[in-house]
Amino acid sequence: MPEMPEVETVRRGLIEQVLNKRITHVEIRYQNLITGDVDEFIETVTGAVISNIGRRAKFLLIELDNGYTIISHLRMEGKYRVSADQNAIDKHSHAIFTLDDGQMLIYNDVRKFGRMQLWPTDKLSENKSLKKLGPEPLAADFTFENIKPRIMRHRKDIKTVLLDQSVMGGLGNIYVDEVLWQAKIHPETKADHLTDEEIKDIIKCSNSEIDMAIKSGGSTIRTYLDANGHKGNMQDRLKVYGKEGEPCPRCGTEIVKIKVGGRGTHFCPKCQVAK
Repeated sequence: MPEMPEVETVRRGLIEQVLNKRITHVEIRYQNLITGDVDEFIETVTGAVISNIGRRAKFLLIELDNGYTIISHLRMEGKYRVSADQNAIDKHSHAIFTLDDGQMLIYNDVRKFGRMQLWPTDKLSENKSLKKLGPEPLAADFTFENIKPRIMRHRKDIKTVLLDQSVMGGLGNIYVDEVLWQAKIHPETKADHLTDEEIKDIIKCSNSEIDMAIKSGGSTIRTYLDANGHKGNMQDRLKVYGKEGEPCPRCGTEIVKIKVGGRGTHFCPKCQVAK
């Protein structure tokens, strides 16, 4: 599933390719992709210029010059591609935005879990999905003062809490495992049992992990590709995720995999001791 670094990489790639281009035609091949009225979506988007492309946590924000923004969530396997070649369109191409330079912005999604929603740009803060998001790594409000109370109000294990997008925005299964390994915190540690120093370590490690992941173009674990059709390189730098049975890079102990909150979870039993 694309997490914050992958969505940020897609955002940067799309800015290079489609910014300031006019959408001349819209084709929605999978109606459930659109949250809301499909015809209204097509009518509003057609003729608009892509004036900016932003991001909030895992949401891509395609801003139009007519006062609306397309809120796009890639979910499990959604991806964008820009091409002038009709052969780039296949059975998994569910939205096709034709641009005024002859290129097409194509949204592909094998699993059909992704969603798009049209929303007034000046009211994005009122959108239900965006409104509930917690501070995200590398942002100005990603501080100890903001994160501590969000973590400490939970009695669940810290792995599950960090996956809660209302606590911290943008991190998914891959990067939560990596952050907890960096911070030397067992994934089943109860959130309200963490010390101030451990919470500070989570914040620090989240920032460093996400920064490195963005610079690496994200992680390609299964099918993720950026807007240029390239794989990310962060998977080559992961320390524990997907490393079951391999030695911990820090102490040499075998990495184990367990289920935490129904999610596959990787950690080092020596570096990350359960409390």
